[in-house]
Parts: sequence; C-alpha cells; structure tokens
Amino acid sequence: MIEYQLENVSMPDLDEYHVEEWLEAVADSYGKELEDMTYRFCDDEAMLAYNREYLGHDYYTDIITFDNSIGDIVSGDILISLDTVRSNAEEVGATYQRELLRVIVHGLLHLCGIDDKGPGEREIMEAAENRALDLYDSLEG
Repeated sequence: MIEYQLENVSMPDLDEYHVEEWLEAVADSYGKELEDMTYRFCDDEAMLAYNREYLGHDYYTDIITFDNSIGDIVSGDILISLDTVRSNAEEVGATYQRELLRVIVHGLLHLCGIDDKGPGEREIMEAAENRALDLYDSLEG
C-alpha cells in the first residue's frame, strides 16, 4: 500500500493507481514484494530541515529514503522535495512529471538494494531508473 503525505505543497498530478501498479512491478523485478510505502512530498525548506535533523547534512536534496524493509518485503518512508524535482527537471531538460517519476522510483530502487554513492554505482542506478521508466511507459499503454 502506498500512502501520500504533503508538507507545504499541493499533491502533484499522479495517477496513483498506475504508480502503485508500476512500483509493485519494479519491486517484483528485483524479487521483492512492495508493502507499506509512504511518500511525503514537501518543499525545499522542509527537506533541508529533514536533511539536517536525520542525516546531519546542511544542503538541499531531491530525495531522502528511510528503509523499513525486512528481507524481501520492501517498506519505507520516502521524502521528496517537489521544488528540487522541478529545478532538476529544468536543469536536465526533462518534464516535471518525468523527473518526479524518476525520483519516486529512485527511492524504491534504494529499498531494493541499489546504491548510488560509490564508484560506478551512479551509472547502475541511472540504468535501473531508465528500465523502470520504460516499464512505466509499457504499463501505461
């Protein structure tokens, strides 16, 4: 089950049923079962406060993922700054909607065991994001 929470922002335009179906399919492709997920959409200032409080970082980011998974059961809390998603979309020449989907699945991919901080890991994450986005498109059709 996916729950959405809002902090200082309005709910983005998402087909919630389609997104849940998609995320379940992505988790399944990694041999995982999607259980309880909470996506908290917020603004940059809220994200900065979370970053400082929970990670000790003093900078803005698009996403923070908290892993509550047990074994192959994927569960977590994912914080997403819609302000940073919008600015990242402009920076990379993507639509806001596409960038939002990329960030949404990015959090799930972390919960499935994909990292992006070490040498070569960013490329692995980007490839996984692209495969997931292709799956989204195929489920939509």
